[in-house]
Amino acid sequence: MRILIVEDEKELSGSMVKYLQQENYLCDTAFNFGEAMNKVETYEYDCILLDISLPDGNGLKVLEALKADRKTDGVIIISAKDSLDDKIAGLKLGADDYLPKPFHLSELSARIEAVIRRKSFQGSNALVINELNFDLLARVVMVNDQAVDLTRKEYDLLLYLASNKNRVISRNAIAEKISGESADVYDNFDFIYAHIKNLKKKLSAAGCEDYIESVYGIGYKFTIR
Repeated sequence: MRILIVEDEKELSGSMVKYLQQENYLCDTAFNFGEAMNKVETYEYDCILLDISLPDGNGLKVLEALKADRKTDGVIIISAKDSLDDKIAGLKLGADDYLPKPFHLSELSARIEAVIRRKSFQGSNALVINELNFDLLARVVMVNDQAVDLTRKEYDLLLYLASNKNRVISRNAIAEKISGESADVYDNFDFIYAHIKNLKKKLSAAGCEDYIESVYGIGYKFTIR
């Protein structure tokens, strides 16, 4: 899962990055309005942590831009501005949650999980596809009640494909999703092929049907017939 932290207090931003990385999130950061706009225009995020007071603009303008572009990234406003007007304005613009400073990082993580579940998995803690069962809180995949030992990136890749079942996902999108980098930085996508190969091998060994198909010249598709 990929998170954008829009926060000009670099010490707080660093603390959030450190904690959320331990929770297996990929984290991007933006320290001002301009950086935030560039990030949201370039990438898609599972959740955006958005400060209202930025040195060169208002964080609510970032939220307005997201909604104008009909992007579905989850948004949690995090701000020292704990006024009712700011909270109402953010929620009316389409924010999913509002968390005033100061806050405990454990609460922040719990709220991120809740937003992602609501946005992507209809509020459920599990995703079940035939013999595959994802425990979204524990980040564990079971095949017929047998746990499959996956790396973090293998888990993220499988969940990304499965939650977009029967849709072709480009290699560019996969690269950005599981690595947190623009696809432009890669000379090739051999690392994706390696992750797919290892993932298919582990799932097959656990008795899982081969759902992941290669779509020549484009990417991959998790096919359910």
